[in-house]
Amino acid sequence: MYQFYQLLTIAGVFVYWLVIAGITVRVVVKRRAIGVSLAWLMIIYIVPLGGAFAYLLFGELNLGKKRAERAQSMFTPYEKWFSNLYKVRQYTPHVSSLYGQSISAICEKQIGIPALADNQLTLLNQTSEILTKLIEDIDQAKESIHLEFYIWQPGGKADDVAQALINAAARGIKVKLLLDAAGSRSFFKSQWPKTLSNASIIVVKALEVSPLRMFFRRLDLRLHRKIVVIDNTIAYTGSMNLVDPKYFNQDAGVGEWIDVMVRITGTTVPVLNSIHAWDWEVETNDRTLPELPECLPHKEHEITDLVQVIPSGPGMREEIIHQVLLQSIYQAQQSIVITTPYFVPSENLQLALVIAAQRGVQVDIIVPDKNDSTMVEWASRAFFTQLLDAGVMIHRFTGGLLHTKSVVIDENHCLIGTVNLDMRSLWLNFEVTLAVDNLSFTRDLQKVQQSYLSDSIKVCPEQWAKRSLANRIAERTFYLFSPLL
Repeated sequence: MYQFYQLLTIAGVFVYWLVIAGITVRVVVKRRAIGVSLAWLMIIYIVPLGGAFAYLLFGELNLGKKRAERAQSMFTPYEKWFSNLYKVRQYTPHVSSLYGQSISAICEKQIGIPALADNQLTLLNQTSEILTKLIEDIDQAKESIHLEFYIWQPGGKADDVAQALINAAARGIKVKLLLDAAGSRSFFKSQWPKTLSNASIIVVKALEVSPLRMFFRRLDLRLHRKIVVIDNTIAYTGSMNLVDPKYFNQDAGVGEWIDVMVRITGTTVPVLNSIHAWDWEVETNDRTLPELPECLPHKEHEITDLVQVIPSGPGMREEIIHQVLLQSIYQAQQSIVITTPYFVPSENLQLALVIAAQRGVQVDIIVPDKNDSTMVEWASRAFFTQLLDAGVMIHRFTGGLLHTKSVVIDENHCLIGTVNLDMRSLWLNFEVTLAVDNLSFTRDLQKVQQSYLSDSIKVCPEQWAKRSLANRIAERTFYLFSPLL
């Protein structure tokens, strides 16, 4: 009997070794960022069984067999749709700035989507104004309303939006609503899904989370895009979820969420609609590609906004938004201003910011003074020392949870959308951002950023160096996991 248990022990150790060795090889051959690989190896070896199990659940971009196959089959029809954008007269790469040309070149090569002219962009930075304007546009809808959000939180003016959608459906408008299952769990627990469905509104739960699905796809993949398209002529995107800040996360102790949205009319609207169509088809297998932009004649001096739509996420080209961010920082000559609620940059992004500051570019990063994610807040602080030493200026916004995701380069072009400067947004989530090559719009965004700066506390390098040992230990501890946050 003793020999039996001895053999059983040896067999168990051997099987355990095979599992750990197999996962280790898997981590290495994936050839991801060094920090990501090292973080996973650390978890696997420090927490042997739990770490291996966690990697199997969360270690790779497993979209699930059905979704992955569906996404693969969608490439050809969507590439064909995007290729037709090059034929419209609003495709005018020769009028782009040098910045716009380089960004468009990356996007055309990687995702086949060109920048288009003849857009009118309005920056909305007051949440009550955003919801009021959205309701006005919904009330004027003639044919269709497509929405997708990470979070829909019932309460306040968010309920007014829901009622406007019900009224639109009663007028015969086709309304489709796509919401992330995890982000909008409060919505799905409320009476609203049933109420909207009874009004003939199609409500779809994206990336549903359940224990039965954990072995078939990665559970923490999230639909983080915020898109509204009305009649294929008006669109909204930006950082704001469909929530009334006065009724959202009031017990988190971080204040009201501060957001912006961009209201768009013009040729970019059908492109954003096609991103919604992609997400809708991946989830439902129902294809509803929108009509292409109307090919209107124009003169070069009438061009208003050149806009590049940049989507990312599993099943799409990897790292595209990360590449655009890096290129934007590399091209900066005078200034970079970044706002983000979650700042956990990749090694390459951190290095790009350090080099920009060292070559004389003024770099300002604005983050919330208080964050709703303790892990992210401490991990974020671990990057401060190197950035401050290089001359980067870090500002902690005190007027609430600054949720705006924006980058302004040299005060004349910008990035704005749903993307946080963290690994989750850059590699895992379904995201969308706009690269805008327009001086007037960029100056409007710059004014909003300056208002954030006036309500912020600048981090003093000398005082930062005197922070407590306990804080330093917490920062370094969470820094080890930063590639996975």
